Amino acid sequence: MSPQISIILLSSLATGTVITMTSHHWLMAWIGLEVNTLAIIPIISATHNPRATKAATKYFLTQASASAMILFSSMINAWQTGTWDITNLSSEPSHILLTMALAMKLGLVPTHFWLPEVLQGSTMATALIIVTWQKLAPMALIYLTINNLSTVVLISLGLLSSVIGGWGGLNQTQTRKIMAFSSITHLGWMTAISTIMTNIMILNLVIYLIMTTALFYSLILSKSKTIQDTTTAWTLSPTLTTMMMILLLSLGGLPPLTGFMPKWLILEELIIQNLIPAATTLAMSALLSLFFYLRLAYTTTLTLSPNTIQTKFKWRFKLKPITSLMMTSSTISIFLLPLTPLMLL
Repeated sequence: MSPQISIILLSSLATGTVITMTSHHWLMAWIGLEVNTLAIIPIISATHNPRATKAATKYFLTQASASAMILFSSMINAWQTGTWDITNLSSEPSHILLTMALAMKLGLVPTHFWLPEVLQGSTMATALIIVTWQKLAPMALIYLTINNLSTVVLISLGLLSSVIGGWGGLNQTQTRKIMAFSSITHLGWMTAISTIMTNIMILNLVIYLIMTTALFYSLILSKSKTIQDTTTAWTLSPTLTTMMMILLLSLGGLPPLTGFMPKWLILEELIIQNLIPAATTLAMSALLSLFFYLRLAYTTTLTLSPNTIQTKFKWRFKLKPITSLMMTSSTISIFLLPLTPLMLL
């Protein structure tokens, strides 16, 4: 893909998200989502192979269905209330349709099946965009309509996503699929807390974006597409593999790393609201996802895999890519926990 086309597509992607996040009219929000979807389809199918085409088709069908449901939901609301204002969503059928559409957009259980498949068919860089930037517009719509959405439904979706996201990642060997199930789990935590405290949801979203970006950068630099690839990553850069281990533990939510902060705050808030069963389920589901993070950390850093004479090691060339974003995001992903009181002000 030529640089000019890449710039046009990436700027359209950003514009679509910004239009959705800043709009107060349902039609403008829908237009933003459509622009966003149409910009990422060529990015996914840029690599000319059947798997990329299949991933782009799955992504398009899912997102188009979700956008149609959002438009249908807003039309029902406008028909019954006479207003297209996003914050004034008072019709019951509109709530249900909107909740399911946003769950489909985000990849929450039970509409999560497209996410691992689409990520597996994309390149690492495209997968990074799908699990980070593409979550901003639907989360903004949840934030804007949160007063009208059903608390019980959102908490149920969150609990299901955190459990099935952890469960689904257990038997995966592809790093992109593992990151897809990791994304489903983290979005489950955010959805569970969204109706209770939106500021914790936003904090969790920001930390998730930073940690995922840092880990994806590490996977891109070490060219690790499977768990087997991570076993020889130490030959490329021992420092990078050590950083990957710490990032994986942070994503798993172990103290004293940054990833512990949102889990701690969410569990604390759920217990304050007397939602003990929900807090217990979330805490137990964190153990499932922690297992596959630990397995990745173990193969990457903590062990040397059995090597035969024919094993291909990675050559330790001088790194060409600019790693300033990775350095910044990795630092934030590790050392932010002591600043928790400052962020809650």
